[in-house]
Amino acid sequence: MTLPRSRTRGGLAVVAALSLALTGCGADGGSEGGDAATAPGPEAITEPIEIEFWHSMKEKNELAIKAMVEDFKKVNDKITVKPVFKGDYDQMVVAYKQAIQQEATPPLVQIYDIGSRFMYDAQQVVPMYKFIEKDKFDQNANIEPNIASYYTIGGKLWSMPFNSSAPLLYMNADAVRKAGLDPDKPPATLDEIGEWAKKLTVKDGSTVTQYGFNSALYGWFVEQLTAQDNAEYCDNGNGRSGLATKVNFGTGAGPKFAQWLGDLVKEGYATNTGRPTDQAQNAFKTGTVALHLESTSALGGYTEAAKGKFELRTAPFPKPSATSTGGTIIGGASLWINAAGHSDAEKRAAWEFVKFANSAEQQSKWHAATGYVPVNPQATSNDNPNFQVAVTQLRAQQPSPATSGCLLGVMPEARKAAEVGLEQAVPAGAGQEAKTSADQAMQNAAASLQSSIDKYNANVK
Repeated sequence: MTLPRSRTRGGLAVVAALSLALTGCGADGGSEGGDAATAPGPEAITEPIEIEFWHSMKEKNELAIKAMVEDFKKVNDKITVKPVFKGDYDQMVVAYKQAIQQEATPPLVQIYDIGSRFMYDAQQVVPMYKFIEKDKFDQNANIEPNIASYYTIGGKLWSMPFNSSAPLLYMNADAVRKAGLDPDKPPATLDEIGEWAKKLTVKDGSTVTQYGFNSALYGWFVEQLTAQDNAEYCDNGNGRSGLATKVNFGTGAGPKFAQWLGDLVKEGYATNTGRPTDQAQNAFKTGTVALHLESTSALGGYTEAAKGKFELRTAPFPKPSATSTGGTIIGGASLWINAAGHSDAEKRAAWEFVKFANSAEQQSKWHAATGYVPVNPQATSNDNPNFQVAVTQLRAQQPSPATSGCLLGVMPEARKAAEVGLEQAVPAGAGQEAKTSADQAMQNAAASLQSSIDKYNANVK
């Protein structure tokens, strides 16, 4: 079914609501895009044209984008793509909302996964499926189904997956073997990881020199474990059969993960490095943690850090229990083509670059340069066995409402709320008590979102 959309008159209220939900600042304008926008054909480009492409990639990833743009220029002499770095994902949303106010959005923009409902409701874009239909583009052959499902709304693709990541379990294989465990038979559930963590924890007197486990207090992991449990993070089919009216992480995998991690920290088998992911990553890279949860986006850095220090191995992301039958959710971002205020030539030029970026050749290069999962199944994958774990994990599951992820207007706020819940439920260190029980902490976190959800939904119905 088609999800509720704002009427043209309601565009201002939608953008304002989105502004509050995503970044805490207001907006005062919006234009009708979305379903009202059309996808022009190749004839729209009659003379040379330049378009801006706003992105959030930096360092080696930004260099990979520039290389892709140069490759595109070699085969498209009428179209010049100008990549513009606009900051991290959250900063990009701020910049994009400001651009809506100023009626100056770029023809092409990269928006992170949990901004999808925002983009759908902002009414600024040409849905990607319209170009797909116009060009008879073979979506099934060119986009991994489990990646496409995240960006599919009402049964149709609204944006083009671009940089996609997946969650993994990382292992210090040398430490694993030293503890008498087999890295070729990794733990598959939280309880199994807990048992390994006890054996992997090493002390020098009263000082812990190696913790068995560590992960950031990251809301994304709550989303992943909920999907692994084949449960929906929010109601109404994960927000895909209608507007989501509540989140569900106050029960199920949310409190289970909080209790499990809290127990490991209290007992001294895991370290609590807090919410910042870089602190958790550093703990693993320096060898002070043996098992660790993170995204595939960290694999390149971990590979470099492990050279000469320890053997790095990866394994599928764990399930909450042995009876869990779900799968994981992709992360990363996608490309959106703006309609409001743009000429047919600009829209077509953006689509030509989007098609090029999706090609098997470009996805192979992009994957090799960045470590992101190639979104095109025909692309050549990295032969690194640690990376192949992510590809195998992705392709082994069938798309479902649970693995498609929650489509929620205040999803960024929800992720942060889950992190607050984890902070309340996980002790600061060994021998210490949590501020609140796991059940109560996650229930409180979920309840804290209700007014924001209600307010958002009132503006988009």
